Amino acid sequence: MVPDVFSEMDEVITYIHKHIFDPLPLSDLARYAGYSPYHFLRLFKERIGLPPQYYISSLRLQKAKELLLHSNLTVRDIALEVGQQSLGTFTTRFTERVGMSPAQFRNSPPHASRYFSELYHLSEWIPENLNADPSGRIEGEVQAAEHFEGVILIGLFPKPIPEGQPLYGTLLSSLGYFSFANVKPGTYYLMATSISWSMQSKELLFPERTLRTRSRDPIIVKTEYAVPFQQVMLYPPRLADPPILISLPLLMENFLNRISSKYS
Repeated sequence: MVPDVFSEMDEVITYIHKHIFDPLPLSDLARYAGYSPYHFLRLFKERIGLPPQYYISSLRLQKAKELLLHSNLTVRDIALEVGQQSLGTFTTRFTERVGMSPAQFRNSPPHASRYFSELYHLSEWIPENLNADPSGRIEGEVQAAEHFEGVILIGLFPKPIPEGQPLYGTLLSSLGYFSFANVKPGTYYLMATSISWSMQSKELLFPERTLRTRSRDPIIVKTEYAVPFQQVMLYPPRLADPPILISLPLLMENFLNRISSKYS
């Protein structure tokens, strides 16, 4: 994508953020950008990795998360606020893409604090997959553009957005080597974010400023085919990054359960 078009798509993204609660049909966005709907759709997807309407729905779910944590609105009122007339549809979509229901999410700060504390005091933190069968292995190294101390959550997702449960995921206690073993043939997108030890529970549930990364190009896993070593750089949030919809405490809980069963 040439720089001018790159900048034009960023202007559209800024416009979407400012008008996220307004109707945003594809035709209006294309007109705002000065392209036909067909060409706008192609350019937007090239910039973001997602179709415009999917990106917009993701931002609205992110707004719903914020309202659940920081307002006293009912779940029904929050659904209406983000453009969902059906409470059932809103609840289903939220649950699928965040990993828990809106009510569970609203009540999860105490659980987030507990899981985070358990991670901090974890004595047996051995990286997963070190001794696993090398077939279907994806490995690499995580570095960061800024210094931080905390936990790295890294996973393989079916779409270029961190939502729903990762198909493969783990936690790292520091920057450096990571590995996923026994990955089935398929197409994956690598996503990662950092959690500083100084973060509070609501920051864990609504991570706006965490260092993060996402693979723009898919990772293709084929039988008897070696996947290239992945060099991953965590960076501060960028305008074109999709929101982190998956509940990070849920990933922490899953990791702690695996560790507990391994050493019990």
